[in-house]
Amino acid sequence: MKTQLSPDIIEVLNALHYRPALSLILPMDAQVSLKAEIAHKLKIAADNAARELRRDYPEEQCALLTKKLQSLLEGLILPADKKGIAIYVSPVFEKVLYTDCSVTEKLVIDESFEIRDLLYDAKQHHKVLLLVLSGQETKIFLGDRGTLQPLPSNIPRSIYDYVPDGPERVGNFSDVSEHKQVVVDNFLRHIDEELGNLIHEYSLPVLLLGAERILGHFGKISKHTSAIIGQEAGNYEHATLTELQEVIAPCLASLQKQRECELLVRLDEAAGRQRLAKGVYDVWRAAAEGKGQLLVVERNYSFPAMHSAEPGMIEALTEPYDHFSYIRDAVDDALEKVLKGGGDAEFVADGVLGDFGHVVLVKYYAP
Repeated sequence: MKTQLSPDIIEVLNALHYRPALSLILPMDAQVSLKAEIAHKLKIAADNAARELRRDYPEEQCALLTKKLQSLLEGLILPADKKGIAIYVSPVFEKVLYTDCSVTEKLVIDESFEIRDLLYDAKQHHKVLLLVLSGQETKIFLGDRGTLQPLPSNIPRSIYDYVPDGPERVGNFSDVSEHKQVVVDNFLRHIDEELGNLIHEYSLPVLLLGAERILGHFGKISKHTSAIIGQEAGNYEHATLTELQEVIAPCLASLQKQRECELLVRLDEAAGRQRLAKGVYDVWRAAAEGKGQLLVVERNYSFPAMHSAEPGMIEALTEPYDHFSYIRDAVDDALEKVLKGGGDAEFVADGVLGDFGHVVLVKYYAP
């Protein structure tokens, strides 16, 4: 499914190409927690940016960008739950964005902005419905690798609320009489019915947490087992949101692996229909011709290049080179062309596309 990019990312993508365009990507890791430390780190990055600018651009342009960058840094409000910051500055544009994914420090000065980190961050939000089952307190969340959000629903919160049973408690789901077993069955069927409504509304897979006995019981009753992609037995009634996120993290990682397998199948199918461009040279050319439907690239693969003497072609960067023919990263350049042409992009782990030249493009149509 094509990821809907946020308006902020689209704004950066569509920003007017204007040299010098400065992209500053910085991690905000847990070790750098104090405001003073973060401010020092940002100052060092800004000083490095100023030096890089003065190396290749006139003083007037450097002074303008340095002033705009300093103004952005002074007004920053750093959210505690974000792992990265992306700062974009050019003579005609400025923007600050934050990422949920960890990023590597990066300073890029080019004609356009570096957007790979933003796009990668947007692509990592594998959302799921998390159902925490318990007779004491049943909860449902909408979650991904970064957040868990309680969902309003008609799922009965507790078996005690569902059937007032006076002093007789059945919430531990053990040693129950036949009458209590009927109560438990009805309680779980009600949960399953409401879970079905949420699955229909959100079209998302489900993760289950709960005691082994209740998970087994729910599995026998549920009509929606096909939507359940994983479960973890344990007592999670009083688990914090952070603890729940740690529990579901391996399941979310397996979703990424599954996605990579699905992408490889799609690439093989496209190759069979002669709609595949493999390797950076063919991918860049097809993207420049507006043929790109889906670009798939390994997370950290890049390729410095320059325009070839032959129109519509590129070649590996060699010294000396013409400043105006220089392409900082042909992969990012192709990525931008595909997105602007209405196509999409996906990222896979390093090495997954070794047989495809590390980057591959599904074209809208065969040659």
